Amino acid sequence: MSEFKSGFASFVGRPNAGKSTLTNAIVGTKVAITSSRPQTTRTVVRGIVHRDDAQLILVDTPGLHRPRTLLGERLNDLVTTTWAEVDVVAVCFPANEKIGPGDRFIVNELAKVRRTTKVAVATKTDLATPEQIGAHLLSIQALGTETGTEWAEIVPVSAVAGEQVKLLEDLLVGMMPEGPMLYPDGELTDSPEEAIAAELIREAALEGVRDELPHSIAVVVEEMGLREGRPDDRPLLDIHANLFVERDSQKGIVIGHRGARLREVGTAARKQIEAMLGTPVYLDLHVKVAKDWQRDPKQLRRLGF
Repeated sequence: MSEFKSGFASFVGRPNAGKSTLTNAIVGTKVAITSSRPQTTRTVVRGIVHRDDAQLILVDTPGLHRPRTLLGERLNDLVTTTWAEVDVVAVCFPANEKIGPGDRFIVNELAKVRRTTKVAVATKTDLATPEQIGAHLLSIQALGTETGTEWAEIVPVSAVAGEQVKLLEDLLVGMMPEGPMLYPDGELTDSPEEAIAAELIREAALEGVRDELPHSIAVVVEEMGLREGRPDDRPLLDIHANLFVERDSQKGIVIGHRGARLREVGTAARKQIEAMLGTPVYLDLHVKVAKDWQRDPKQLRRLGF
């Protein structure tokens, strides 16, 4: 009987490299929010894969980028601290894009973390031809050589098409140390429910305003609890949350004409939260302005960064 293994793997890569989609595909449910806009992930969400022979905990970090704001610097610090604490770091390189300065920046940073095993993943192979994928794998190999990074494996996957996802999971499990289960069976993430709700609300809020408000939305769940006096078989979870934007003009965009946009956000977020938590939800959303919060340490702290 082989020993049980347990450990942590972190997906890294520049923003929008397919990290969250891959996390979700391996865990088999939606734990990290995904959106087609870069830099949606701000918290370290752990997806937990339970197997008979192992427990693999996936740490999803924000995309590493050259910081322009205080928030950006905090996010980057979060990434590099995580790298030193996990067993394997898997770097995602989208197969439909050439390797560029952003990728080089990350691999150079990663080269400073000595002990961690490093794996390269060519993501989004469903968007590239076999020839492109072949050339891409060679570029990843070359980048390793150039930065003095030794790749334990280079694996092409498509999370969307489900290709080689299982293979990647098996490879990651194989690199984990022997150890006990770290989380109770059945848990899919150790993010508190408030954090999951806040992320899903943020995802819904960003969905329709792609270009107008890239990252100027923060969500804080002010109150969350089961409504009192309801019968046990008909629970209702009350969630009161504030969406913070940086300027009055953005507030108008999020609320929309006569509140139509905010209602859409509420409906979309409520469905996602109900699906994740398995309870009917009453969602109360308010939009507030926190001037230039991304650059203000006091406001960053208040908004949980």
